[in-house]
Amino acid sequence: MRYRRAESPAFLNGHEAARRFFAACFVGEDQQREHLIVAHVDSATRCLHIEQYSGKSAEVGLPIREIVADALRLGSAGVIVAHNHPSGDARPSDADYRATRKLARAGEVIDLAVLDHLIFADRDCSSMRRMGLL
Repeated sequence: MRYRRAESPAFLNGHEAARRFFAACFVGEDQQREHLIVAHVDSATRCLHIEQYSGKSAEVGLPIREIVADALRLGSAGVIVAHNHPSGDARPSDADYRATRKLARAGEVIDLAVLDHLIFADRDCSSMRRMGLL
């Protein structure tokens, strides 16, 4: 796990702002491995904290306990999750969908909104929110 801090509060209000923000986070990363980035935001969708997790070549787990614990510690109103697919296919897998739904259910208990889960592959990006999966 690697921590990053947003230098100045980035506003992640809307799909395009979040897509640009996360695309920049993936620059320079090993694209043969999956990487997960979690942005904690306040009620105005200002980025409070960023966490990055690296996985194996085909998967990276969604650390729900850690995300929820960090949200409580930071006072996050929501999270936006993003990860890459080395396969080149930006469509969410069944495992992506199940893990995201599990995070959303856990978040409901503490009033933490999962605002979106973006999946990057090659030059494509899928939004689970826009696909109606959140």
